[in-house]
Amino acid sequence: MDTRYAVVLTPIFDPGKAGRPMGVAAFMSGSGTNIRRLLEYEKRLHEKEGSSPYHVVFVFSDRSDGSAAGEKIAREHALPYVSYDIRAYYSSRGGRRTVRTSEGLALRQAYDQVARRLVTAFEVDLIALGGYMSFITLSGCVNVHPADLSILDGEGCRKYVGDDAVRDAILGGETHLRASTLWTDQGVDSGPLLMVSDPLPVELPVPLEVLRKDPALLGRVAKAHQERLKEIGDWRIFPRTIELIARGRFSFDHAGGVYLDGMPVPAGFRE
Repeated sequence: MDTRYAVVLTPIFDPGKAGRPMGVAAFMSGSGTNIRRLLEYEKRLHEKEGSSPYHVVFVFSDRSDGSAAGEKIAREHALPYVSYDIRAYYSSRGGRRTVRTSEGLALRQAYDQVARRLVTAFEVDLIALGGYMSFITLSGCVNVHPADLSILDGEGCRKYVGDDAVRDAILGGETHLRASTLWTDQGVDSGPLLMVSDPLPVELPVPLEVLRKDPALLGRVAKAHQERLKEIGDWRIFPRTIELIARGRFSFDHAGGVYLDGMPVPAGFRE
């Protein structure tokens, strides 16, 4: 065999080398339903197998008011909890600035230093972004997104990215919706695609042409679909992706291509 052209793969996490479960930091902003599912999944693995390949070691929230449920979730699971309100952070510095500018990016990086120190102190291997609504400059993160990121536009770019992905997919005439998990980079939903969920059929109360002319109704329809997608999409593939990484099954090649068990999955792994 000519090994000159062999693909060299690097696992996202190597359990054999680490010799311990993968340490996970759970980051959230709102209700924390994705983080709840991640913790419940860890518990089920313990009950089924006697152990879990990953362990959530602390919960971090960028909200400090009552709308964020992080403290309650952490208390229920006997985990350390830290909140660092990003709105107060920006308010004390003259207001939020876009990370597309050097000043805005530097400000965001300064905010992330608190989380960076926590990740180092707790020896975290991976950050799980479960409904974390802020741009993050830390590396080693898995995010879940309410769209099929394998769908591309005419220029080869991901078609449904950003906060309005469900609405855009409905307006784009998609008959089914899917959720995706990805390894984050510094772009918007542009990192390597890891896993794609089962489909959720799009069910419209009126024809699409009518829906386009009624923004209020469109908003309600998109919100209802996104909530339903969480149940069969986000809540299933988010913890499953973390588990597969912790078992050493996901790898990257030198160009950032994604592999599962040594086989390429360019459109995301689908069970």
